[in-house]
Amino acid sequence: MNQNVVLITGDGIGPEITSSVCTIFKEAGVPISWIEAPAGLRAYEDTGNPLPEETLNLIKEHKIALKAPLTTPVGKGFRSANVTLRQTLDLYANVRPVKSLPGVQTAYPDVDIVTFRENTQGLYIGHERVIDPDNVELIGLITRKASERIIRAACEYATKYNLKKVTLGHKANILKESTGLFLKIGYEVAKEYPKVEFSDMIIDNMAMQLVMRPQQFDVIVTTNLFGDIMSDLASGLVGGLGVTPGANIGENYAVFEAVHGSAPDIAGQNKANPTALLFSALMMLRHLDMNEHYERIHAAALKTLADTEVRTADLGGKGTTASFTEALCRNLN
Repeated sequence: MNQNVVLITGDGIGPEITSSVCTIFKEAGVPISWIEAPAGLRAYEDTGNPLPEETLNLIKEHKIALKAPLTTPVGKGFRSANVTLRQTLDLYANVRPVKSLPGVQTAYPDVDIVTFRENTQGLYIGHERVIDPDNVELIGLITRKASERIIRAACEYATKYNLKKVTLGHKANILKESTGLFLKIGYEVAKEYPKVEFSDMIIDNMAMQLVMRPQQFDVIVTTNLFGDIMSDLASGLVGGLGVTPGANIGENYAVFEAVHGSAPDIAGQNKANPTALLFSALMMLRHLDMNEHYERIHAAALKTLADTEVRTADLGGKGTTASFTEALCRNLN
């Protein structure tokens, strides 16, 4: 029996890269039925709502979704559909693995880090209050419940996949009450996981350490805004957002997504790199315990990425969206 998955094709290059992933999954015989749903700029232009109620209801019904990038206006226009989705469905854990890839030239050959970012609170949620035309107040929130569950999720992941270390990023030297609470709860939760080596690091030092010696990290857990920055920094260590998957996971629902932008400047030109969305879809397969399908497609993806003739130009290759997809399908064993 096929697993129903809501598919949000997104904006810009979204339809092209979702088509690539669907083609690969079909060729690999993955037992998934896609249910398309609108969101983002195109949905806003068609319905006046960047996250239509029908889309939310479909995700609530089927519990799982794969989402291509959505366009969010900068400094004006509608609120981010991504943020609304996370808050409405209580997708508290943003999980981003970054791993060095064959044939993708970067400064470090052996990076393997997973970032756990608290997804529903902190400064990132956009609670802003205009005091007067020249002054704006930004309000953040840190709670015990949200802190406990993201830190526990990071420790559970480390335990499940036999990773040694979890490092908590904070700014408790300055933000003593808010990230101080997050830090305190971190050590409380860590006592439940004696096999995990738990430590903490001030967030600006963590940024420097990631650039200097990223091999020291296995799992990073931090608050929302810090996590947004750190996960992008980590992505840069392995080739950028074009090869980085992402997942937003809650107690009842999970939405897997490519974390890069919608790249409208190259939309429709057969130039888009589908790797990030494909890897996000592979995370989804692990989440669904479809491990054999995960292993088969992942091995084919690594083989394809190592081939400069078919990987896309953003990774120094000569290929296109179509040639990458076709080669990966050929490489399925």
